[in-house]
Amino acid sequence: MTDLTNVKPYGDTLDDGMVQLSFTLPVALNNATKEAARQLVLHMGMTEPAVVHAAAISDSFSFFILYAKCRQGVDITKIVAPDVALKVLSKQEVDDYIKDNVKRKLNVLGACIESDAHTVGIDAIMNMKGFNGHKGLESYHEINAVNMGAQVSCEEVIRKAYEIRADAILISQVVTQKNIHITNLTKLADMLEAEGLRDKLTLVVGGPRITHELAKELGYDAGFGPNTYAEHVASFLVQEGKFRDSAAAV
Repeated sequence: MTDLTNVKPYGDTLDDGMVQLSFTLPVALNNATKEAARQLVLHMGMTEPAVVHAAAISDSFSFFILYAKCRQGVDITKIVAPDVALKVLSKQEVDDYIKDNVKRKLNVLGACIESDAHTVGIDAIMNMKGFNGHKGLESYHEINAVNMGAQVSCEEVIRKAYEIRADAILISQVVTQKNIHITNLTKLADMLEAEGLRDKLTLVVGGPRITHELAKELGYDAGFGPNTYAEHVASFLVQEGKFRDSAAAV
């Protein structure tokens, strides 16, 4: 049985601490740099490192995959990580709730903002076909889903929000290099605040490095990470969303 006060990675046997690491070094690939990669993992505090894959990316960059054992464990019983609290409803339950309680279609706007050109996240939530067998918001009869696509400026998002009288704005941020996602998300939240719209609609963000805690810190109502589908977002919108007065206000 797992000791929740000292949880370690699992490889071949429980508590063996085995992990897989991958990284790039700005050096040419040779035996010396393979050994450098191995020693680097030793300096990380791990034991028994082994280079299992090495490849030259260019004349001066190399990619490595190593196995090693982690000495440290973590006490999960002392960790507090806020999550979106909601009951996940079915597509029919969401449609029925909107029809019975809102009595009009919800206007939901989605986009990847600024320099982010990756539509996979927003398409999975918004598009009719959805992802992995989970239909997107376009398939919901009581939701008017408008997908603006990728590389949409914050200014364009706000203009569209006015145009469709948006009840909610869904933002996807996949690109995270140099924390550009935080810059982009902060910009949009600040602009909505300046326009007097922030408190009149629901603002949601999703992406590979998004947590609910981070989203709240940046001024969003909710944040969704990997393994999120349209029903999670739709359930949040009907249970926690600001939709009763937003269409008239925006």
